[in-house]
Amino acid sequence: MLPSHPRAELDATADGPGVAALALPNARRAGTNIGGLRPLRAKRAPHPLRVAMLAPPWITVPPPGYGGIEAVVADLCDELVRVGHDVTLFACPGSHSLATVRPLLADAHPDEIGSALYEADHVAAAFAEIDAAAAAGTPFDVVHDHSGFAALAMADRLDTPMLHTLHGPFTPQTTAFYQRHHANASIVAISATQLATGPAALRASARVIPNPIRISAWPLELEHDDYLLWIGRMTEEKGPHRAIDVAARAGRRLVLAGPVQPGQETFFREHVAPHVDDDRVRYVGEVAGVEKQRLFGRAAGMLMPIRWCEPFGMVMIEALAAGTPVLAFPEGAATEIVVSGHNGFLVDDEREMAAAVERLGELDPATCRASVASRFDTAEVTAEYVRAYQAVAGMGLRAGRRPAPGVPDPRRAARPGVPDPFRVAARPATA
Repeated sequence: MLPSHPRAELDATADGPGVAALALPNARRAGTNIGGLRPLRAKRAPHPLRVAMLAPPWITVPPPGYGGIEAVVADLCDELVRVGHDVTLFACPGSHSLATVRPLLADAHPDEIGSALYEADHVAAAFAEIDAAAAAGTPFDVVHDHSGFAALAMADRLDTPMLHTLHGPFTPQTTAFYQRHHANASIVAISATQLATGPAALRASARVIPNPIRISAWPLELEHDDYLLWIGRMTEEKGPHRAIDVAARAGRRLVLAGPVQPGQETFFREHVAPHVDDDRVRYVGEVAGVEKQRLFGRAAGMLMPIRWCEPFGMVMIEALAAGTPVLAFPEGAATEIVVSGHNGFLVDDEREMAAAVERLGELDPATCRASVASRFDTAEVTAEYVRAYQAVAGMGLRAGRRPAPGVPDPRRAARPGVPDPFRVAARPATA
């Protein structure tokens, strides 16, 4: 059993523009909520695709609060439908979307994330419906999997080609898993940093597509309060205790936000709770919607004192979309998102981060926003995924049609030591 589910917050980007590209003019800021950038008008797809979107079974789409994967799936589904694609979202009950929603289990399971029972049940039910669509003559062109490990492990049993997005970090255990199963589907990493830590065979074939954010849904704040913000899971590697230290060194108030998930209670009780006084340090719990946007937008800066290889860091692009600069350690995908002196600062430790707090006023909110609008806006990311879908669907492994006799299925043939049952062996000549 794999020790960690790819539930870790999503975080990073493909290679972004250089520094010069981030220093966009600030004209037209007044009267617009997107930092001088007009919202992109969706173009209708000339060749619509039928996409089966497979979300995890744990949390509704979109999520009520915490749920980075579910937020990404929600934005991607809605944008695909807006541009004319036919999308069916397989998700847990209570989900809603512009796509056709197909709940597969009786309940959501937010407190049982990683349970093999629910993941296997969810994936098996989705595969049955995908196969049924093919048998009925209405096949999907591609399955886009965000659900975890089970779907990828079994993808070579499905006639419809699959694209699988990596949503978690590579560990020794998950590296071994992807080494064995990556050829079952086309793989997308959410940052170059994440991909660089994966197995060599996967790195050679995967592409990088960052997580999306609908920039127009985030109000741009040009004026900020003096508090600092930390938001995330209450774990050592995410660093809420380091954020407390930074705020104290800088003489600033700190707001902490995010859930205390099962298994995190001891860390929170010992390293965070003793410092919460509702004055210098406030803990506001899990936030969502307008409250979350206001918290991001009014902060003087967001702190990311992480000590792990963050695969993406959705909270960083949310802060930047609201015009709030980010102070981060140079770990994981923070090095791809934060450009020092333009949308934040990369620093080595708590002392340097506290010193950088005094420089937050040098950074322009509209420039912060532009730095993510040009790379992570939902329209741009969705267009990248459509190109990936078209490539996957063009592999000749369309739903309802196996490779012809004598032609190996490349998903199976690429797995060392696993025979291809669809290859027809040459029969020995008979006398």
